[in-house]
Amino acid sequence: MDIALLFKIAGVGFLIAVAHQILSKSGRDEQALLLSLTGIVLVLLVLVGKIGDLFSEIRSVFGL
Repeated sequence: MDIALLFKIAGVGFLIAVAHQILSKSGRDEQALLLSLTGIVLVLLVLVGKIGDLFSEIRSVFGL
């Protein structure tokens, strides 16, 4: 696993957490919730791409 991927996910999580706290404290709870959901979807999209690469690598190793 690439360490840069972990840093990327951690960075997105940190930025989303800070922005969520700022929006929550200012009374914009709906926007904070949407921001959190957007962060989750963004991380899942990155992970789906990496999982696709993993399956491609497995296919090439086993010749499927």
